[in-house]
Amino acid sequence: MLKKMGEAVARVARKVNETVESSSDTLDLAECKLVSFPIGIYKVLRNVSDQIHLITLANNELKSLTSKFMTTFSQLRELRLEGNFLHRLPNEVSNLQHLKAIDLSRNQFRDFPEQLTTLPVLETINLEENEIMGLTATVSIPWKPHAPWKAP
Repeated sequence: MLKKMGEAVARVARKVNETVESSSDTLDLAECKLVSFPIGIYKVLRNVSDQIHLITLANNELKSLTSKFMTTFSQLRELRLEGNFLHRLPNEVSNLQHLKAIDLSRNQFRDFPEQLTTLPVLETINLEENEIMGLTATVSIPWKPHAPWKAP
């Protein structure tokens, strides 16, 4: 078990270092068995966090994201969080003023994350396979800000 944990930590470190060394606009930490976003990553990415436009945290075991995550990566254009255990987003998601797409599919949302309605350029919200009350079908919802939202 410790060996597997060590491999997971090494994988995260390798992916973060690749992002920093290549000055990439993408941080891909999908399938890294994360239960939270590692605090040490903020320090490692502090000089490049404004360049990161896509973060993938898909298929981990995340139960929440912190306000620090939202304020640190305020230049995000796309956030992929599918396949986790999320049930809400922090209010600071409103800091993601450049966010165009967010994938929240296969999580545990019971309510529509209303904070997303404040994002001016958000075009796509994927909420497939959640338990949101009032939705009659599980669909990817193309979102147009400032337009009245209605269940498909």
